[in-house]
Parts: sequence; structure tokens; C-alpha cells
Amino acid sequence: MTGTDTAQAAAVGIEGEILDFLAYLELERGLSRNTLEAYRSDLLQFGEFLRRRGLTLAATKHGDLAAFLSELTSGGAERPPVAAATLARKVAALRSFYRHLRREGDLQHDPTADLRGPRKTRTLPRVLTREEVTRLLGEPRGADPRALRDRALLEVMYACGLRASEAIGLELADVDLDEGVLCARGKGSKERIVPIGRQAVGALRAYCRSGRPALIGARAESGMFVNRRGTRLTRQGLYKIVQGHARRVGLEDKMSPHTLRHTFATHLLAGGCDLRSLQEMLGHADLATTQVYTHLSAERLKDAYFSAHPRASR
Repeated sequence: MTGTDTAQAAAVGIEGEILDFLAYLELERGLSRNTLEAYRSDLLQFGEFLRRRGLTLAATKHGDLAAFLSELTSGGAERPPVAAATLARKVAALRSFYRHLRREGDLQHDPTADLRGPRKTRTLPRVLTREEVTRLLGEPRGADPRALRDRALLEVMYACGLRASEAIGLELADVDLDEGVLCARGKGSKERIVPIGRQAVGALRAYCRSGRPALIGARAESGMFVNRRGTRLTRQGLYKIVQGHARRVGLEDKMSPHTLRHTFATHLLAGGCDLRSLQEMLGHADLATTQVYTHLSAERLKDAYFSAHPRASR
């Protein structure tokens, strides 16, 4: 077998190991589709690096992994340097992949044991003020079916702290307007029950009564939020709706697909909600993820204090 044949066989072997690993993550760990796709891309990129170096998984050493990460951070003519957050995810993917290979008995050593990713910098999410939320939610006006849909969509995302994927994945059967609750399906298809506020319930009733039937016509569609053709709203469609209304009220620079979720969490904490309840409503597996909002609330309190107290000037 020639060197080229050996490299090709090694590449095929790596791809097979990656597919086995992704199947394990999906079936045993219940990771989301987005995370699986990111890990797949990261590991195939690593496999291509090994192929260029003529390396196999078994022959890879710590120095080879360090060289791979160094290549990513330095970039090149065809590829810009990767961001620190992306590099941290790639390190996590490599560690998890090699742990899996050792667990399955395919490797005797783990070259990622001493691998260190970049230090994460804590960035506080941007949130809207109460006045800005009022402006945004009041922007979709009238009784046009799409206006009714947009109003219901924005109200529900703010009232329940839904991720974009959870909002577009919402089914008619997931919502109980009489009880004022909905079932959200989060990462890894984990379900949680979230209360719906009075105004969101009213917006949903109006949409389900007059807006949604006009949009779907005779089509059989189980999704709660649909586009003008009557099919389930896509992530891109939701983003355009949110951005369009944000732009019309002068908030386009403050909005991202996650802004209403961050605002929901921050406003609940400011209103006295306890951290454990907020964790459950957001669907966070780890309380530390929820705790970022305590830092955000503290920053907002400090801003209010220093702007209002006569003897507290910065």
C-alpha cells in the first residue's frame, strides 16, 4: 500500500469514528441538532488536518493537537483566525471525541489530557428596557393575519423566554390557553412547562381565532406559527420578523434572536423571581448558566443608582 493509499484509508477510518461518536452523542447524550452539526464540522476539519500531516488518530500526540489549534488561531490567506468562543468549542469537541475513543477501547492514550482552550471572557447579554419592550410589542398593529401572528409571536417569546428554535417548533397541542401554560422543547428535545402571561394569552387567542386560519387555509399544519404560505415558520423567517419590527421602532442595533429571552430573564429577576425557578423556566441544565442574569441585574441596579443618587457620581 502506498503512502497516499494509507492516508486515504486513515481518512475513511477517521470519518467512520466521527460518525460513531456523533451517533453516541445523539442517542445517549441527547445533544441538539445544532451542536451535533458543529461538532461534525469541527472534527471533519481536524480529520483533514491529520490527512495533510499523514497522521492517524492513534499516532496523534499533544503537539499535533497544539499545531492544529495554532493553525486555527493564526488563520491564513483563505481563512481568517477563528474567534475564541469557536476555538473553545473545537477544544471541547476534541476532548469529548478522544474520551469516547478511549471508552470504546480504540485508543490507549488521550492526547487531549493537557489540552487547554482559550480563557472565556464573560460578556453580559444585551437586554431591552421595559419601555423598549412596550414599543417593540406594540409595533405589529391592525387585524391583518400577519400582524396578529407577529404580535402573538413577540408576546410569547417575551412572556415565556423561548429560544428561536423553541418558538418555531411550538405545536398547537403544546399550548393550553385555558390553563395559561405551554410546553417548550429545548436542547436535546428536553421538555419544560412555562406559564404564559395574560397579554400573551390574549394575543395568541386573537391569532388562533382570526390570523392563523387565514394563513393556513385548507392546509393541515400542526405548527403554531406559520408563514404567509401557511407552512411552519423557519428560523430565518422568525429572524426577519423580529428584526423588521425592531427596525421600525429604532431598536435594530439592540436586537438579536436571543434578546427577548435575555430580557425575559432579566425582568423576572428584577421583579423578585428566584434563580431556581428562572433556571427551570429557561430550561438550563446548569444553574451557573442562569447566574449570568444576576450579574446583569446587578449592573442595571448600579447604573440606576449612579444616575439617580445625588452623591454617587462615578
